[in-house]
Amino acid sequence: MPTEKFNLLNFSGKMRTLHLSWIAFFITFMVWFNHAPLLLAIADTLHLSKEQIKTLLILNVALTIPARILIGMLTDRWGPRAVYSALLILGSIPCFTFAFADSYTVLAVSRFLLGFIGAGFVIGIRLMGEWFPAKELGTAEGVYGGWGNFGSAAAAFLLPTAAALWGGPEGWRYACALTGVISFIYGFIFYSSVKNTPKHSTYFKPKKSRAMEVTSTGDFFLLILTKIPMYLALVLLTWKLSPAGVHLLPQPVAYGIYIGLAALFILHSYSAYQVNREVFTQPVPEIHRYAFKQVTILSVLYFITFGSELAVVSILPLFFQETFHLSTVVAGFLGAGFAFTNLIARPGGGILSDVLGRKKILIILAVGLVIGFAVLSCIDSHWPVWLAVMATVMCSLFVQGGNGAVFAVVPLIKRRLTGQIAGMTGAYGNVGGVVYLTIFSLVSYQIFFLFIAATALLGLLAVFFLNEPKGVIVEVMPDGSLAEITVG
Repeated sequence: MPTEKFNLLNFSGKMRTLHLSWIAFFITFMVWFNHAPLLLAIADTLHLSKEQIKTLLILNVALTIPARILIGMLTDRWGPRAVYSALLILGSIPCFTFAFADSYTVLAVSRFLLGFIGAGFVIGIRLMGEWFPAKELGTAEGVYGGWGNFGSAAAAFLLPTAAALWGGPEGWRYACALTGVISFIYGFIFYSSVKNTPKHSTYFKPKKSRAMEVTSTGDFFLLILTKIPMYLALVLLTWKLSPAGVHLLPQPVAYGIYIGLAALFILHSYSAYQVNREVFTQPVPEIHRYAFKQVTILSVLYFITFGSELAVVSILPLFFQETFHLSTVVAGFLGAGFAFTNLIARPGGGILSDVLGRKKILIILAVGLVIGFAVLSCIDSHWPVWLAVMATVMCSLFVQGGNGAVFAVVPLIKRRLTGQIAGMTGAYGNVGGVVYLTIFSLVSYQIFFLFIAATALLGLLAVFFLNEPKGVIVEVMPDGSLAEITVG
């Protein structure tokens, strides 16, 4: 593994891989959210109703939950270089069909498929784990996640300007298509510029790729239990698209999807048993074991951190507008501050994890989440606007820092399964977004923020059961010998 110092101004070796990777992540998020700042123009061109616009927002996140699981498996099997490149290139196709759609059906299907590109994040998690030692991994993952995640904010800032430069009511089409062109070209650049591992290093692959490996019978049942919320989130999304929600899907189709999800869960559980049935007959040697509870705890924490980020970023402009009677432009500008802190807070969470200890920082950040969202629940029209903005920015520092701290731990659990672990953890972030936004549709702003604070309290309790990564993890080399990887 490269031994040069961590220097963001260096563009060679492991730092070159970091820069190329966060740019790839940045592009995937720019493509994934390219519609958000252009929705009004899109609606005007295709004469969309408010219900159809809401449906597009739902469709944008629907596929990302299973996509992150699948992309994690493919990454472990085929390597980050090939999978990231393919995702960038293939993801440009629905981007183009969305940009030049002439009917709502094409627009909706394209948006649904574009949810797949939102899974790109998990690929870089494995890649950073290959290139950076444990003492720098939190920092590397934080920079990768924080700078890449800024792609959604960049889309909000840049694409309306690009649309205006092209001019006319069709300008949004060319702005969206531009992101597809960038994604397509960068896919080839990434493939030709990045390696899966440093020179003379081994890329460890899972023994079987059909499901995640576990190392005890108790962990097998915990794996099945951990999958349930992801399927329930997909059930919830289907319900939103059914006649009970926005009426995009006919009721018989919705029933068919419910039955299909149940069948898929049974099939997925059986596949997990097929991969792990040996643990029921013979114990796994101690040196090859890992605690799956680590994955579950990190997934719960990311449910809270990234899930609350997705939800709060979506509703914050409306919150400012309705609470303080601000214009749409001013409310949008003030709300953008919550996502803007990604540039420093997410890397900060990773850096602090490397320096002060991963479990300790997760505890501190979880406490900050509880307090931060409890404070937001107290905001009303009597507050000065500047104080309300300060409160949201302070809360966002703990949210984004928590994102970085969670993924400072993920690559240190089991190297050959890092893609799958990152996929499950990342998928839980989207599950959190679905749950929190659903709660928001049913309650007041104050209750919404209190609900997040309550779940953050549960997350805080869960952190105390997390094992601080230490010592080494053992992987099997292609020749059958054992390799020890230092994790703390």
